[in-house]
Amino acid sequence: MKATKQRIAIFASGNGTNAENVILYFQNHATIEVACVLSNKADAFVLERAKKYRIPTYIFQKTDFYETNKVLEILQKEQISWIILAGFLWLVPENILQAFPNKIINIHPALLPKYGGKGMYGNRVHQAVWENKETETGITIHFANAHYDEGQIIFQARIALLPEDTPESIAQKVHYLEYEHFPKVIEQTILASQNV
Repeated sequence: MKATKQRIAIFASGNGTNAENVILYFQNHATIEVACVLSNKADAFVLERAKKYRIPTYIFQKTDFYETNKVLEILQKEQISWIILAGFLWLVPENILQAFPNKIINIHPALLPKYGGKGMYGNRVHQAVWENKETETGITIHFANAHYDEGQIIFQARIALLPEDTPESIAQKVHYLEYEHFPKVIEQTILASQNV
């Protein structure tokens, strides 16, 4: 009997470069597939990226997410086993956290616990790293919980910064780390959970 695949839902709020990278990585994977992409923004470019690969997309409002089970019902209908947050800016509500314990993975563009918390995302993070003249930065992949950027850390990758770096060049360096590591760490985490 053929084992059923682990089905991933990607949540994203923006451009979707990380989401597309994850979609491509799992396109012909033996045991893991991207089943759908959900966004809280109707004009998020990630939705166009998903359509290119014929991946179903869903758009939801804040009230759907926090005051109803609408998003949870979508995940159940799609038989989702893992949620990947790829540039998704809202806290995950309790009903979804409870339905997916240690099954929600987020990526953050800094070395947590530094430069985490509400409002710390994207270029704001790189600007803060630059202003503080940090000598290194990196990425943190972690489980999501009820607080911004506080879940258990799964993986970190570091990269050295140079005095001539700018917020823009820091962003590029961090993006490179995201592309290189995020899909692989998702894969390792999912496969490891099946062997427990």
